[in-house]
Amino acid sequence: MRVLTLPNDARPNPNSLLAAAGQEGRGRLKVFLGAAPGVGKTFAMLSGARRLGQAHLDVVVGVAETHGRVETEALLAGLEILPRRNVAYKGTQLSEFDLDGALARRPALLIVDELAHTNADDCRHPKRYLDVEELLNAGIDVWTAVNIQHLESLSDVVSRITGIVVRETVPDTVIDRADEVVVVDVTPAELITRLSEGRIYLPLNAARAANAFFKPGNLTALRELALRRTADRVDDQMVDHLRQNAIEGAWPTAERILVCVGSDPSSERVVRSASRLANGLNAAWIAVTLEKSGHEITDAVALRRVDEAMRLAERLGAETARLAGPDLPEEILRYARRENITQIVIGRSSPTVWARVRGRSLSGMLVRRASDIAIHIVVGERIAKPARRWSWPDRNTLAVGLSAAVGSVAAAVGVGMLATHYLALPNLSMIFLAAVLGCAVTLGQWPAIAAAILSFLAYNFFFIQPLFTFSVATPYEFFALMIFLLVGVVTGGLAGRVRDQSDAARARVRTIQALYDVSRKLSATVSIEDVLWVLVRQTAAAIRGQVVMLLREREGLEAGELTITAAFPPEDSLQPSEWAAARWAFSRTEVAGWRTGTLPNAHFQFHPIRTSSGTVGTIGISPSDRSKALSAEEERAFAALIDQGALAIERAMLVVEARNGEARAERERLQSTLLSSISHDLRTPLSAILGSATSLRDYGSRMEQADRDDLVLTIEEEARRLTRFVANLLDMTRVESGTLALRRDWIDVSDVIAAAVKRARKSFPSRIVETRTVAGDLAVEGDPVLFEQVLFNLLDNADKYAAPGTPTIIAAKAEGGQVVVTIEDEGRGIPPADLERVFEKFMRLGAGDGRPAGTGLGLAIAKGVIEAMGGTIRAESPRLTGHGTLIRIALPVAEPSAAIPLAVEEEQALAGLALHPRR
Repeated sequence: MRVLTLPNDARPNPNSLLAAAGQEGRGRLKVFLGAAPGVGKTFAMLSGARRLGQAHLDVVVGVAETHGRVETEALLAGLEILPRRNVAYKGTQLSEFDLDGALARRPALLIVDELAHTNADDCRHPKRYLDVEELLNAGIDVWTAVNIQHLESLSDVVSRITGIVVRETVPDTVIDRADEVVVVDVTPAELITRLSEGRIYLPLNAARAANAFFKPGNLTALRELALRRTADRVDDQMVDHLRQNAIEGAWPTAERILVCVGSDPSSERVVRSASRLANGLNAAWIAVTLEKSGHEITDAVALRRVDEAMRLAERLGAETARLAGPDLPEEILRYARRENITQIVIGRSSPTVWARVRGRSLSGMLVRRASDIAIHIVVGERIAKPARRWSWPDRNTLAVGLSAAVGSVAAAVGVGMLATHYLALPNLSMIFLAAVLGCAVTLGQWPAIAAAILSFLAYNFFFIQPLFTFSVATPYEFFALMIFLLVGVVTGGLAGRVRDQSDAARARVRTIQALYDVSRKLSATVSIEDVLWVLVRQTAAAIRGQVVMLLREREGLEAGELTITAAFPPEDSLQPSEWAAARWAFSRTEVAGWRTGTLPNAHFQFHPIRTSSGTVGTIGISPSDRSKALSAEEERAFAALIDQGALAIERAMLVVEARNGEARAERERLQSTLLSSISHDLRTPLSAILGSATSLRDYGSRMEQADRDDLVLTIEEEARRLTRFVANLLDMTRVESGTLALRRDWIDVSDVIAAAVKRARKSFPSRIVETRTVAGDLAVEGDPVLFEQVLFNLLDNADKYAAPGTPTIIAAKAEGGQVVVTIEDEGRGIPPADLERVFEKFMRLGAGDGRPAGTGLGLAIAKGVIEAMGGTIRAESPRLTGHGTLIRIALPVAEPSAAIPLAVEEEQALAGLALHPRR
């Protein structure tokens, strides 16, 4: 401890304030900590709850284990007790705490006894302390009880003190995060008296407990552990108070601890020792597991030990990481310096005899190399190694390597004898050196060393005088043999190490190449469906198993719900436990499912997919071999894939949102244009009609007949104009919705052109309209009324934009199996950039040369009708004169049929049924 004097302008610690702010909305936890069973934890807890209930606080008992004690059961009278949940387990019914019922009831205070209890398999969480954590996150205050022997970091200490292995444990972080810890304690003598009186266990169990657990020395040691652990928590609370209020006081030195986790049986003891050290120093700590490049752990038992030790470290509040490299001590120290580690905890190594001779134990090398970091070596009792079971060796075992070494040396002897029979070679050692290098390159370092020793013996036996003995006649031959042995061992070792490093490099290259391929594919993918498919396929290949992707619905009635969007192999359904794990991972942004502390019975392990805009979904993985955890390489590849996939998903979603935004902006622009157009085009004829009608009403009796006729004609023309405008709006609506009633009749284009020109001359008589029809088959199949309306709209459009006195030419001819109709004017023309856009809705090029511009619907309606009839329409501008516009319509020639053509006049009589059915 060091005393820190704060300056006058000292401010509260920001991290402490943020931590306090993070508790807002979270329930308060009060833990009744007992030194041993029977001290009265449940009694004290229920007594306090009863007092609060009498003070009209909403108190509910979720779980209270009275163990048949009458005085404890009496405290439950008058308190609301939450019904238990029955769970089937191995043919029996178990009564478990109803977590969902408690969340639905949502009391102000909930009593949950037996914090270290293990739940049945079908429960959402495997341990009750996880149920309590969910209740606290929901804003419910919880009171609970636990004995000191159930704390994870102290379970091994309690086992050594009492000789009893504690199976059910809770992480120390539960106590560390508790808002209040109450120690319930009695003297060992009083506790033994309670035991003898049958107030703790039944008489038979009491006698057994008195001879094993309830010994004065054991109880005294447990009392000390409980008091020390509570004192540590009180000290933490005092430090938090000092930091939050900027009060001068005693501050603990900032320490960071690193614990090295291996595959030996003592790993859990090392982790617990590091946890106790970190708690005593009030320090953050990190647990790392180590793998040497090219020597990954493959034994299932060793992998399980590493996995269990790492999960234990997580439960005790440590961060976890995986390290791999050719030089483990240097890798550990490099990581420790990067993470500002002040102390390293490691178990005592059990090196081989050769490693001891070279001083190559991991703990010893750390002690020698760490000049600025304290090293703690945990020493425990030796654990007897299990008897080795011999089995047929695979290619990676020493037996296979030795066999290969013997075979290569035998081949070298054969080659040497054959060479000496035909050639006079001064030195055959190169042949044996080649055998050594062959073993090194193919099988690694130790087979190469074995081949070097065998080559030394064989070379001496078969090729050094005297032959077929291990004696050496001359000193220089002995010296040459020793040099050969040294060169063979060193060369073989180096070549084997190079081979191991090249294998590790190839593995890293494969991983990097896979990540590069995924990155390249994702960068070239735009749609979210393609992104998800690439991600699930590559992830399934990386973990060698199944992958399922669930994303949040963004639209519809179930917006916010998770749905299966991609899977490999394809999968469209999940079990209820897997859905629950996926929703938990999504809502809590933490890993859930297989090999986790939440719903571990689920088939998949679900990881949240986090982006800068929040959690968008989850990805579930299930390796082919579910009996062991992912290797370090697989975990790194999977983590990188999730990160890249999250970026790609976010990018694809942003693209979709950008497109939707553009569509919304375009829709708003069209709506604004429509409103302005409607307001203008309705106001103009209505103003003329209203003005003419008002003039007739006020001054009609005093007007000349010709003036009255002009006003009536104006009303009639403006009404027709208004009728055309409304008809265009209705037609455009039907074209877009696909409900336009298009009739399929045989029609003569010449007749339709004649009817459209007659109607145009009547509507705008000042415009010269010329017709040029080439003789030939001008029959098409379509709707004559709508086709006439299209031609009239085009003639009307030409009249608006052509200068007065200039002609409009409409022509028709047969051309290559099509009937081509053109409407040409001599107006100012259309800019080349707008030739395609003129057929869009509400597209106008400003006021016309002849009349005001219309609504911009005429060409859009024409395009919709012509395409519905199977034709095409396009605009060409300017013409040969340097100005003017030509609209070209091409329709397929009608096939001969028995249909009887109707006269155009008859078709016009049916116009109301085709275009305006409400009339």
